[in-house]
Amino acid sequence: MKGKIMDHTIPHPDLYGVPAETTEFNGMPYRLLGKSGLRVSNVGLGTWKVGFPETGDGARVDEKTAFKIFDRAIELGVTFWDTANRYNNAAGNSERVIGRWFKNNPDQRRNVILATKMGGGMDGVTPNHSNLGRINILESVYASLARLQLEYVDVLYFHGPDPVTPVEESLAAVEDLISRDLVRYFAVSNHTVQQLIAYQTAERLLSPRCRILAVQNQFDIIQGENSNYAGVFDFCVKNGISFIAWSPLARGLISDRYLDPSRIVQGDRLYDEKLMKWCENKTVMAKIHQLTNLAKEWGIETTQLALAYMLTLPAMGPVIPSATSVKQLESNAEAGKITLNPEQCARVKAILSRN
Repeated sequence: MKGKIMDHTIPHPDLYGVPAETTEFNGMPYRLLGKSGLRVSNVGLGTWKVGFPETGDGARVDEKTAFKIFDRAIELGVTFWDTANRYNNAAGNSERVIGRWFKNNPDQRRNVILATKMGGGMDGVTPNHSNLGRINILESVYASLARLQLEYVDVLYFHGPDPVTPVEESLAAVEDLISRDLVRYFAVSNHTVQQLIAYQTAERLLSPRCRILAVQNQFDIIQGENSNYAGVFDFCVKNGISFIAWSPLARGLISDRYLDPSRIVQGDRLYDEKLMKWCENKTVMAKIHQLTNLAKEWGIETTQLALAYMLTLPAMGPVIPSATSVKQLESNAEAGKITLNPEQCARVKAILSRN
């Protein structure tokens, strides 16, 4: 009986101690994004405040600090990175800093799932250089790739809806980008249920490569989803779409920091953004106080409890808190490895449901 000749020019993974399949990287568990085979880290990294603060772009994390955060993120398995072309006053600087890091670390490109967004006016000044017309979609992606110094992005988001351009035109442009391997997966942000249904209807006329894998809307466990986009979370659950929350810690409110007014100083996000009135809501602050006590009982941080609980919710994709320091990143990353049992989840839910 003749056996099949094994080609030893290509190393077989099992022969070299490399697993044929894994569900984690550097200790970080991964989860599937929507109805796809794309796996993303439980905890990702929001980069909306990465840029060049010295230029007045509104960034809070400079290049030197960002590079340290990116280096550590790889070590921790935090490999789903989220950015956008208009971050930091439409400067494009978040993408530029990420691009400079990739230029210095080209071997890490295959390890990072990079998502960026487009939609608003950014890389042109005519009426055709905003919203979701074919011209703006294509040229925005070209410009983002130039800033990122990359050949493709893993996930492209529409940053918001376009009430004028036909949905079919927008999706056809994405399909072209995917065909050219400039974009690999598609998602949307700040969309309503009605807008998602319109996309689903149009998707049937195009390639399944254009289907929406994730929706990134505002959400946190205290306030739930933004009332302007009510019902989107349930829609994602029913349709196998991953829900990705922006501002999952309510701009830092869901922590123990704001429980003690004496600790609040310039540099705290709510203070700097003149949102300290949020701390005047007695019901909200009572819940945060109770969550903090629960976190102390379990030997974890309040932010870790919040993120770990979010990861137990149906259809929840990766959580993408931002980080302004390596220490903050490390704390967030630890949340991705915490598994809350049913009894713990019930205790958290009981706190959140109190009026």
